[in-house]
Amino acid sequence: MTTETVAAEPTETPVYPSLSPSRAADFKTCPLLYRFRTIDRLPERPSADQLRGTLVHAVLERLFDLPAAERTSASAAGLVGPEWERLVADHPDLVELFADGVSDPDAPAGVEALPGPWPAPVEVTPVEVVTVVGEPAPDAVEAAAMEAAAPTLPGPWPAPVVVERPKWTLADFLEAARVLVDGYFAVEDPSRLEPAERESLISAIVDDQLLIRGYIDRLDVSPEGALRVVDYKTGGAPREAFEARALFQLKFYALVLWRTRGVVPRVLRLLYLKDQEVLDYSPDADELARFERTIVALWRAIDQATQAKEFRPKPSRLCGWCAHQALCPAFGGTPPPFPDPPAPRPADALAAAGVVEPPGADEE
Repeated sequence: MTTETVAAEPTETPVYPSLSPSRAADFKTCPLLYRFRTIDRLPERPSADQLRGTLVHAVLERLFDLPAAERTSASAAGLVGPEWERLVADHPDLVELFADGVSDPDAPAGVEALPGPWPAPVEVTPVEVVTVVGEPAPDAVEAAAMEAAAPTLPGPWPAPVVVERPKWTLADFLEAARVLVDGYFAVEDPSRLEPAERESLISAIVDDQLLIRGYIDRLDVSPEGALRVVDYKTGGAPREAFEARALFQLKFYALVLWRTRGVVPRVLRLLYLKDQEVLDYSPDADELARFERTIVALWRAIDQATQAKEFRPKPSRLCGWCAHQALCPAFGGTPPPFPDPPAPRPADALAAAGVVEPPGADEE
């Protein structure tokens, strides 16, 4: 009697389109920017500001490798040089960002402003620690997802404007990073913390069709199991009117954690190292359910734009910093031919593929 072995049919890994907080923010900021970055995948060179954010994040991640008693400001400052060398070893072209720069990285020389008129800025009194009570009013950022495809500022637009920031010297760049790292110690005492996770990739499937994912700077877990999501920001603290925008990224992470672990994070914490300020926010399950519907609606708008091959520019004050202005119709440019949509990757292959955002992509 013989036994016939029948090969099992290979099980295909489900494949889903994916969305990260940065790419969602791109579409809300300007649908054409989303296309350039996600569909055309046009290369972008990181700015010195973005690179500084990447370096500071790396230093703060490594800081928690040290024993608690050694997590001092001096130790953190001593990590800046080695972490910079590690970045350059992986990306040698980064040194090209630095030349015979000016000593003041905030100097205005060489900056050409976009023409107005622009809305007057909203001035608020800075505070050291801000605790948001209730949901930011009134879902302004989330409602904007439904209007993302419509330009808000009419033309005609001027010839392309390139904002040229003054180049940094490497010494000034590294010192600026040390200043931000030192600012961290004004808002937290790392010797009293033992993070559960650092720079971890998290992901979840929502609406049975969309993979949402992103990297958390730090996740703290209390002995009782309460979660605190912490995000480091190297830019300035937002004005009051933009707090909801700043929290969008963390609500994205909170939704993933809720869907994968069944726990709503108790605190979403933004640490603004430059201004040495803390912004805390506590979501609830009902809010995250609404936020999930918003993300799904945003993705459907992206999918509709992809099917129609129509991503409109949405001119704003941010245009001066866009790397793709020469290809933008708002500035007389012509986008490249629309490519076939990139194939989505299997959900379980994201970590193995090293899915990361551009350096400093989350910095304001």
